[in-house]
Formats: sequence, C-alpha cells, structure tokens
Amino acid sequence: MAGKSKTIKVDYLARVEGEGALYIRYDDHGVHEVQLKIFEPPRFFEAFLRGRDYTEAPDITARICGICPVAYQMSALHAMENALGLVPTEPLRNLRRLLYCGEWIESHMLHISMLHAPDFLGYPNAVAMAKDHPEVVQRALEIKKTGNALVRLLGGREVHPINVRVGGFYRVPSLESFQALRPQLLEAHNLAELMTRWAAGLPFPHCEQSYECVALSNPSEYPMNVGRIVSNRGLDISVKDYEKHFREQQVPHSTALHSLLIERGAYLVGPMARYNLNYSQLSGEVRSLAEALGFRAPCNNPFKSIVVRCLEVLYALEEALRLIDAFQPPDEPYLAVEPREASGCAATEAPRGLLYHRYAMNEQGKITFAKIVAPTSQNQKTIEDDLRLMLPKFMHLPEQQLQGLCERAIRNYDPCISCSTHFLQLHLQHEPKRIS
Repeated sequence: MAGKSKTIKVDYLARVEGEGALYIRYDDHGVHEVQLKIFEPPRFFEAFLRGRDYTEAPDITARICGICPVAYQMSALHAMENALGLVPTEPLRNLRRLLYCGEWIESHMLHISMLHAPDFLGYPNAVAMAKDHPEVVQRALEIKKTGNALVRLLGGREVHPINVRVGGFYRVPSLESFQALRPQLLEAHNLAELMTRWAAGLPFPHCEQSYECVALSNPSEYPMNVGRIVSNRGLDISVKDYEKHFREQQVPHSTALHSLLIERGAYLVGPMARYNLNYSQLSGEVRSLAEALGFRAPCNNPFKSIVVRCLEVLYALEEALRLIDAFQPPDEPYLAVEPREASGCAATEAPRGLLYHRYAMNEQGKITFAKIVAPTSQNQKTIEDDLRLMLPKFMHLPEQQLQGLCERAIRNYDPCISCSTHFLQLHLQHEPKRIS
C-alpha cells in the first residue's frame, strides 16, 4: 500500500529577479520531472518595436532590464549598425566597451553581495547578513557605486542610459571627467581583489556538471561587444549564423521560450561559460589571482560562479582603467547614416551571458521585425538539467536542506526573469516508496 505523499512548498523565494515557480517530482528512485515555470505575463517588446523608428531601438530595448540596460542597448545598436553597414571608429568602440565595463561591475556586484552571498553564509537576505558581515556589503556597495559612476558618465544616467545612439553617442565626456574617476576605480580594484579572495573561501557543495559552454570569443580581448560564437564542443560560427544553430521552443510550463542548440540541446551561457572559453584573454593579474586561489579554468561547479563573477569584476575594473588611460576622443560623437531597407543582427555579452538581437527595417527606417533572445531564456533548460542531475547526489539530506539547495542552484544563474518583482515559488514534491 502506498504511503501518504509528501509535499514541500515555498511560496516566496527572495533574491531572484522576476516571477516564476519551480516544480520537482521525485521519489527514492530518482527525479522524474523538473519544471522551471516562468508564469510572468509576456511583455511583448518584440511586438511593440514594430513600426518604431530604428533610432528608437536602443532606448526601447534598454527598458527590458533595469539591471543590464546597457547590454540591450549595445545589442540593439550593433544590430542596427550591422544592417546599415556602419562600422564604429576605434575611439567609439572603446567608449562602448568602457560603458559595458560599468554594467558588468554594477550588475555582478549586486548579484554577488545582495542575492548570492546570503546563500553561502546562511542568511535569509542581505540585510540580515549585513548585521554580522558589514564589511562584505560595504565593499560590494563601494564597487557597485564605481560601476554606476561609469554608466552615469557615459550613459547620462545610471539606469536606462540615454546617451547611447545608433552610430555612437549623443555626446562624449571630456578627458578630465574620465581622469576624475581613476582614484575611485583604483580603490574599487583593491576592494574587488579582497572580495574575490573572500568569495573563494566560501563553502561550495560538490557539484561538477558537464556543460556545453557558449559565449562570444575574440582573439584580441575578453569578449563584451564583439566576437564569434563558440563552444567547448566545436561550435564556431559568425553571429549571422546564430539562427542556423539555435532555436527557441515553447514549453507548456513557461511563458518564456526555451533556447536550444539544434544539434545537441541545452547549453550554458554567462560568466562561467565566458570564463571557460576565454580564460587566456583575461589579464595576467586576474589569471594569477585565479590560479593562486585554485580557480584556474575550466570551472564546472555552478555554485562557484560567484567567484567567477568576482574575477570578471576585477577584470572589468582593470579594463576600465586601461581604456581611460588610452582614451582618444573621437572626431565626431557619432557616425551619421541614412535609413534604408535592410536587416541585421548582433550578439553581445550581457552580465548574464550571450544576448542576441535581429531586426529588419523598411526604407523609411521603420522596424518591421524584431527578435531578442535573452540569456536567461537560453539557460532555462540548463537550470532544469542542473536540478535533475544534482538532486540524486543529495537525496540523503533532510527535505528542508534539499529545498534550500534547489533554491541556491537557481540563484547560481542570477536569473533575470524580469526587473519588477523579486520572488520565485518553489513546489517540491516527494513521492514515497511504493510497497508491493
């Protein structure tokens, strides 16, 4: 006779961005069903871009995310420039990379300190953690402020920047304003090294996974804005061929599409994928610190992604200092262009991973088609696979601990379900052993 079924339900999981739910069905023989349910209503950005002027795309798409608006702006304007045949000058390209550095710094530090660190230190939230570990939160906030300052200087404001346009920028800050940031960047760099050393000492569950890592790759730099799309399993394509190798599919339990590699299925994007594929492009100082801490690539434990994010912050601060020291003002703040019937695509590396945009416009410059593939939709299937593969190793844990581990596994990815509410519902169902 079968025993009474057991259910664990968590109504609200803090420290993720957006609305979703997780359903897991398992018994003593294994995990039978995992669903990362994103039930937030569709936001229809691709639909209401249609009919708008191509010049509006960077500002409209920036509203998709309040944490990483720069990523959406950059991907949109690169795609529009690809369609129009615009190639930014080296000074403009460097300024865009500098702006992206600011976003990586502020986004990563928000996740590391406010959303992820409480998991490792045993606190329900960052406020409770700050009472006992004020130095961790203070350091993180100082570093984040530095990222915000970069975004504000180049973007016009910290959230949803308004200084970015197709062809370049509306205005370019003065050399003096960049130089004024150097002391803050240097101090943030010192704090970021301390944060990295601290993160490397956190207790990590043993959870090595086998991922197909996908990211941009550029032989001359750690990727942010430009590169080919590569993987550790042989993928090496131009961005224009993205849709020949990746497809989106609707699943009944999610309002967000699942993105899969046509040839092999689920894949990983984000800091760990970038790190594993582009480790040699990091600065010597960052690699030396990683190796001293025992974090040489590849890293395949998703719980250790917090350390990889710290290393990327350290790199972004170094890169920002390098770009400021090498700053050459462009002849013009932007390249002028006339609209025409055209289509184009682009991919950049958002803090959470590869972000793909494709647009078509008519001869008046009105957008007739838009496609946006966000990092979190690309990671959804991999998150489900993580849980499916991870749970059998931890079945011996009490249910409360097992539940907490599932929540932590989701936060490893810093999923950006949306930028309005911050909770996730978890429903973990245990099916008891049947007695024959």
